Amino acid sequence: MARSQLAAPTLPLSQLPPVPRLLVALAQVWATWDLRYKGRRALRDLDPHLLRDIGLTAQSAEVECRKPFWQD
Repeated sequence: MARSQLAAPTLPLSQLPPVPRLLVALAQVWATWDLRYKGRRALRDLDPHLLRDIGLTAQSAEVECRKPFWQD
């Protein structure tokens, strides 16, 4: 069976009623914040040689790790 036949139909966000649209927007914000939190936590645990591999210094990684999860 083709993938397109298995996927549920989706509506553009603008066509959703107000309450579901708000809930979707909140879920998207929550997911973004969660990714930032987990990413910064993982960055904090990297060894210095791994930081160099991704082009960061220990100082720049620390600056990033100190940011709150809601800050980009």
